[in-house]
Parts: sequence; C-alpha cells; structure tokens
Amino acid sequence: MLEAAALLLVFCGIVHSYLGEKYILIRLFKRDNLPKLLGSDWFTKRVLRFAWHLTTIAWWGFAAIIYFILYPSGNYSIDILHIIAVVFILSGIMSLTFTRGKHLSWIFFFCIAGLCIAVGNNY
Repeated sequence: MLEAAALLLVFCGIVHSYLGEKYILIRLFKRDNLPKLLGSDWFTKRVLRFAWHLTTIAWWGFAAIIYFILYPSGNYSIDILHIIAVVFILSGIMSLTFTRGKHLSWIFFFCIAGLCIAVGNNY
C-alpha cells in the first residue's frame, strides 16, 4: 500500500506541475494587473512559478521517504536527512535560477541542505 502512496505522490507532482503551468500559471501571467515587485511583474511571475513547482519537489521528497521506509538502506535517520537535503538543494537551485538570485530563499534552502548533510554524515 505504501508503494501506491509513493507512486501517487510522484504522479500528483507531475500532474500538478504540468496542469498548473498549462491552466493556471500561463493564464495568470497574461494578466496585466499582477503586482510589480522590484519594478516589474517579471519577479512576481518567477516567484509564483518557482513556488508552484516547489510543491512538486516536496511531494517527491515525501515519496522518497515512503520508499526508504519500505526499503531501508540502513539508518532511517540518515536516509531521511539525505532526502531532506536533496529536496532543499533542488529548492535552492530552483529559487536561484528562477529568480536569478533575487529571491533570497535560496540562501536558506542551501543552509538547510548543508546542515542536514553535515548532521547525516556525523550520525
């Protein structure tokens, strides 16, 4: 049953990102009344896009945790810390690239990932 839950999370992430782009974000971005942050609506659109897709990354992280609960490679704590680190590395990369570093969440995401890796390696 947990395999089904993990697969559903992966599927939901794919559908969420694809349909969100196609039916929500693209239509939303055609509006001319979006807030103008940092002088234009470019930043607003990029933040909305990366925040939308962060949900998918988080769901895939949960799917990976479920997978490692089913098929542990050793220490659950280390496995989960590594999964969290990967989720936050990907989140940091998305924030950094989508907003060209203007949304400072990437700093915190990379710090969280680094701390999880450091603790996981010393566990």
